[in-house]
Amino acid sequence: MTQTDERDETLRSGELKILGRIRSASNATFLCEALRGADSVHCVYKPVAGEQPLWDFPDGTLAGREFSAFAISAALSWDVVPYTLIRDGPAGPGMVQLWIDQSDADDDDEGDADREPGLVDLWPTESVPEGYLSVLRAYDYTGGEVTLIHADDPRLRRMAVFDVIVNNADRKGGHILSGLDGRVYGVDHGISMHAQEKLRTVLWGWAGKPIDDPTLEEMAGLQERLAGSLGEELREHITAVEVAALCGRVRALLADPVMPDPNRRSPIPWPAF
Repeated sequence: MTQTDERDETLRSGELKILGRIRSASNATFLCEALRGADSVHCVYKPVAGEQPLWDFPDGTLAGREFSAFAISAALSWDVVPYTLIRDGPAGPGMVQLWIDQSDADDDDEGDADREPGLVDLWPTESVPEGYLSVLRAYDYTGGEVTLIHADDPRLRRMAVFDVIVNNADRKGGHILSGLDGRVYGVDHGISMHAQEKLRTVLWGWAGKPIDDPTLEEMAGLQERLAGSLGEELREHITAVEVAALCGRVRALLADPVMPDPNRRSPIPWPAF
C-alpha cells in the first residue's frame, strides 16, 4: 500500500477527532484529525446537520455536491479537488476532505508593498505584474484603483475549465489553495452542479479562449464515464436532472471548445476572497 493509499484509508476509516471550528465558514466546518493506529491525517469535516438550507439549491446536500465535484476531478485525473468522501463523524454523516498545507508565502500581509502577488489577487492597476491576467477594475478602501488579477498558470486554467463543467457558483480567490506539493487545489464546491447556469468565478482571464487538445481528450473520457458507473454514482448525491445537465455541459464544451464569457449580471462571487 502506497503512502497515498494509507492516507486515504486513514481518512475513510480512522477515528475523527475535532481540533477546532473554522469560524469563517458559513456552514458548520471543523478542522479534524483522522487517527488510525500510528497514522494521523488532518482533514476538514462538514456535517450535513450543520448545513444551512439554500432556497436555490433545495435538493440533496452540500456535502453530496462537494463529493460529486471530487468524483469528477478524480475521473478527469486532474486532482483539482483534494481527496473527499462522505462518512460518519462526531456530528453525524458529512463531507470529509484532506487538509491542504500551504506555504508561508500565502500568509503574507496584504499591506506589504514588497510582497509577491498570489495566484489570485487585488493589485494596483498601474503595475499589474507580467504573467497575470486582468479580470476587472475596482477601488480599494483608500480610493486607489486596483485590478482583480490571476496568474496565467496552466493549473488555474484547468481549474477554470473544471468550474465550467461542474457549474461552480462560488469560485472565490480564497477557495484556491497552493499546496506544498506544487499542486493547486480548489475547495468549497457545495454550491455547484445546479441544472441552471450559475457559473460565478474569479477565473475569467481565459474568457473566449480555446480549450487545448489534451484537456479536451480528458473531457471526452469523462463523457464516457458519465454514461456509465460515474453517472450512477453521482445520482446518489445530486438529482438525475443535474447529472443530465452536467453531461450537457461536457458535451457542449466538446462541440464548441471555447471558454465562456462572463455575460451574466453576477459573474463574480462577492466577496471575491
